[in-house]
Amino acid sequence: MSYETVLSVMSSRHGREDLRTAISFCETANAHLVLLVLGFGAMPPYSGYGDSTASIWINERERELTQLGERVASVKAELAASGISHEVQEFFCDFPWAPDLLGQRALYADITLIGSEMTSDEDLRGFAVDGALFHSPTPALMVPKGAPLVWPSKTALIAWDSSHEAGRAVHQAINVLKKAERVHVTMVDPVALSGLQGEEPGADIAAYLARHGINVSVDVVASGSRPINDVLLQHAGDVDADLVVMGCYGHSRVRERIFGGVTRAMLQQTNLPILMAR
Repeated sequence: MSYETVLSVMSSRHGREDLRTAISFCETANAHLVLLVLGFGAMPPYSGYGDSTASIWINERERELTQLGERVASVKAELAASGISHEVQEFFCDFPWAPDLLGQRALYADITLIGSEMTSDEDLRGFAVDGALFHSPTPALMVPKGAPLVWPSKTALIAWDSSHEAGRAVHQAINVLKKAERVHVTMVDPVALSGLQGEEPGADIAAYLARHGINVSVDVVASGSRPINDVLLQHAGDVDADLVVMGCYGHSRVRERIFGGVTRAMLQQTNLPILMAR
């Protein structure tokens, strides 16, 4: 699908980097930007200190509201100067409701863009990933700190394991892959299984992509007992990829959070933008 409406989320506490990324992306994609600016309030205090604790909480909440208003005014001015089609939505919410809010807004967008300030913020990254992947029907494009966003991609790497999640990512990224000069279907330690990978792992997805006119190759990589995320990132460097397309959270969310997992490791370690779906 084409990306006509882009949802980008930023915090009132962040600077201008994510806004600039969103503007640049929408200029290149000729897309309408829905910018969601969020202010986060602390949860109400529950303690035995009475009015003094409540007063501190109220003052902090008022400060956050003021900061949100100032940030919204600033981004509106910058967006007006950019000339792109846009709208700004502002919300002040408590952390537990933030993923639901992001998912609700994503119902009316084709892709959710999460910039480097949000992805590098340890306090907010979890909410953004949770909202974009588990409360939203759209794919999410994560841009890590220091990663240039090349759009459209010139060389894309697909992390392929024949899973439902990987298949959804490929289908949602098909128009992006069509515009790429090269696409590498990358498989780490694949096993030939009838009905899943086939006798020649990667052949089926390569044929599917080729019928879309995509210049595709299949790269089978041995892990050598290294973590899969390390293998994928090294291979992405070897083929000079500028985008990774992958499904995510193939295991349960609880298992991913406790033991890590490829998804979490990729988000934390990659220096490339990742287009994800589940």
